[in-house]
Amino acid sequence: MTRLTLSVCTLALVATLAMSSWCAAENSTTINILSPRNGDTVAETFEITYEILNAPADNHAHVYLDGAYQKGFKGTFSHVPKGEHTITVKIADHDHKDAGTATDSVTVKVGE
Repeated sequence: MTRLTLSVCTLALVATLAMSSWCAAENSTTINILSPRNGDTVAETFEITYEILNAPADNHAHVYLDGAYQKGFKGTFSHVPKGEHTITVKIADHDHKDAGTATDSVTVKVGE
């Protein structure tokens, strides 16, 4: 009987820890580039869309093209030279500092 009780308690503890980890992951801040997708070929002018999940209200995205911050970015890249380029979005806090919580990147090819 003691073994059965211990096994049930152990199972309950493992289930609680697993649920706690899952809930923490579900509530973590994430940012995802929705389009373009990694490897897409795009025109020299193209839009990006992204989503931010579970971020504090004063957090927002900063967008980078080939590592260069795109200050005042409104969602459309214009006159991007032909070739491969990396787009990165990062979560920034209300002071515009990198929050260090989430980032996403894609590489696209600007075609002919």
